[in-house]
This record gives sequence, C-alpha cells and structure tokens, in this order.
Amino acid sequence: MDGENGLGIDLAKAGCGPLLSDPPLVQRPLRQRVFEYVRARGQAARSDISHDLGVSPGSATTLTADLIQAGLLREVAQVQRDQGRGRPRVALEIVPEAGHIIGIKLGDAQHTATLSDFAGNMIGDVTLALTRSSRPMEDVLDEVDTLIQSLLSKTGTRMDAVKGIGIGLAGIVDHTTGLVHWSPLLNARDQPFGDAFAARFGQPVYIENDANMLTMAELWFGAGRALKDFAVITIENGVGMGLVLDNQLYRGSFGMGLELGHTKVQIDGALCRCGQRGCLEAYLADYALVREAATALNLSLDAKLSRQSVLKTLFQEASSGNAAARQIFQRAGRFLALGLSNVVHLFDPALIILSGERMTYDFMFAQDVVSDVQALSLSRNQMPCQVEFHSWGDLAWARGAVARALVEVTDQMFNADGAG
Repeated sequence: MDGENGLGIDLAKAGCGPLLSDPPLVQRPLRQRVFEYVRARGQAARSDISHDLGVSPGSATTLTADLIQAGLLREVAQVQRDQGRGRPRVALEIVPEAGHIIGIKLGDAQHTATLSDFAGNMIGDVTLALTRSSRPMEDVLDEVDTLIQSLLSKTGTRMDAVKGIGIGLAGIVDHTTGLVHWSPLLNARDQPFGDAFAARFGQPVYIENDANMLTMAELWFGAGRALKDFAVITIENGVGMGLVLDNQLYRGSFGMGLELGHTKVQIDGALCRCGQRGCLEAYLADYALVREAATALNLSLDAKLSRQSVLKTLFQEASSGNAAARQIFQRAGRFLALGLSNVVHLFDPALIILSGERMTYDFMFAQDVVSDVQALSLSRNQMPCQVEFHSWGDLAWARGAVARALVEVTDQMFNADGAG
C-alpha cells in the first residue's frame, strides 16, 4: 500500500490512520485528537497542530507536553521544508514502544498474524497453514494460540507488552460483543468467540468481519486515507464488502449489513455456501469457479486436488486460449459488474477498491468489468466513481486488524479518565 495521495503525502512513510478530520458529530477528547493527528502524519510540529486543529499555540504546547510526559509522544528534529539555513524546527512523533498490537486474519487455507508498534509500524509476521474445513470454535482458538505464540517468539515480545489484539474472519460478526453468528470457519452458529478468547488469553479481542478489516487497512495504511467515502469489495473464497462513509467505517445496525456476497442476483440460482441460492458469491467466489472448472475441464474434485491447484489450472487454460475456461472468468466478471453497479447506485462512493487473491485473474477483472459497471449505471459512461484493483495478500488484512485494535485501545486510553 504505497504511493502518494492527493495531498502529496507518501502513504508508505507518513504515519498511519485517516488523514481527514472526523465529522462534527464525532466528539473526541482534545488530547486524543492531537495524538491521532501526529500519528496520522508520522511527524508534526506544534504550529501545524495549532493551525490544523484550531487550538491556540499555548494549548498545543500544553497538550503535547502532557502527551510527552505520558510517554506517548517524543520530540525529534525535523528538516526545514525549504531546505534552507537555520535550525531545524522541532517536530513530534509517536513513541513506538508505548505499546504493541497484534492483528490476525483467520482464513480458509491459512491464518496470518502481524505485530505492530503503537505508531503502526510492522515489526514481524507469521503464517499458519491449514488443511481443515469448518471446525469447533475451540479448535480455531487452539490455532490462534499457536499463531500468537509463534509471533511473540519470532519478535521477542512478551504478551504483557501487547495492548490489544484484533481478529478478522469471514462471516456475520457482532463487533460489539464478539459473537460470531455464522462463519465458514466454524461448524456451529452463534459462537461467543470474543468471550471465549478473553477467558483463554486473559485480555479482550476486537473481532470484525474480515472485509471490514481490509477496509480498515485501506483507511489506515492505503488508498482510503485521504478519502471521505469509499468501498472495498473482497473476492477470495467468499465475497465481502466494507464501506467508509464520512471518514468512518459503516457497519449497519445489527451486523447484517454490507454482505454483498449474499445479495441475490438470481432467484433459485446456484447454491451458496451459506445454504441459500442465487447469492452473488455463488458465481464469483473460489468455490464457484472451482465448481465450474470441474465441469468445463472434466476434473475430478477429490481430496487430493486442492482448490488452489484447480484455480491455477483454470487460469492457465484460460491464458492458453481455452474458450470454456475463459468463459468461466468472463461470466463471473459480468456478475461482478452487476454487484458493483448496485454498490454505485446505493452508496455513490468516490472509489471502489477490488481486493483479494483473485485480482491476478485478469480475465475476470479486465477493463470490460469497469465498462460493464458504467453501462449498468444511470450515469451512462460518466460515472465519477473510480475503480481500482489491489491484489493484497493476507498480511494486509492482518494489518487492518491492527488498525481495528489501535482504534479501540486509543479510545480506551483517552477516555479512561475522561480527560479532554
């Protein structure tokens, strides 16, 4: 997630977190706003804080002094912008060692975890390969335990230095209670994942639908940092969606919103892994492509043939000119365009980011998809919404889980004593 945004800021080096101001209805303590301002920019002078946050120079000095005393900020020399003579002005930055955060992405084929410092810098990561399908919650917690211990060992970090843990997984997740209503990883519904995690590891966990986690990654580390509204569509072994409205992650009222993969595109259509028929996911996701490939390529889907190998074969056949293989991707692309046009009509975002491992399959995500979205939209080829393709791996999703935990830990830190 690199490059510069419209503000000319190198997103790979200039801190982490949203660069736009919160909407007026979001009230945060002033000390927290100063802290988050510095974290988002990587480094900031007191004069910038005073100007951009609308506080007096004296208040900026007092607030930053409190944060320095608390061990959250520190002073650093900053080179003059014009590279002129004179003493470099003093800037402030986050103290990275103020705390550590773990972010975890639970997946079908593997789990991924990353450790970051309090400034959002990634320290290390580990991956745990899997060969199992849906399973009991306790088994998944065993896997998480193995993952965390491996990460701590690799980075030389003690568990008591970890301030927060974020976990993203596919399914319908209540982010406030940690209750997983449904997930393809679990063999039962309505699982109290958050409570079970806290009881086992001795600290709370911040659980989120994995598409929301990837959206957080774009909001904190990627292309969405300077955007007020944008959507992220994820396509892997499922189809997910995350949405940022007015610089805030939107979740809906009951955790059932933004399940783009389970919107219906054909009544009594293909069987979805959720148990219903006609879902968009049943035409786009990995298992849908594998199902079509088995027929088109006359493959036997036994236990020895992995989903990834089938997809690789399908893509190779399409690249070699196999008409049936190409048609599978093209058909999926048409369904994708249908889903994206619905997102455009419902939310009118400035940007739609398509992300996931399947972004490498250009037969499915060619420019024709964007053209089809335009054709299906009322704008008639004048749609201002931009569509980008990001082929991030699981590590990006795990970094989104870091961002989710950083949000919670920061809120708790500054609201614990009600300080302004």
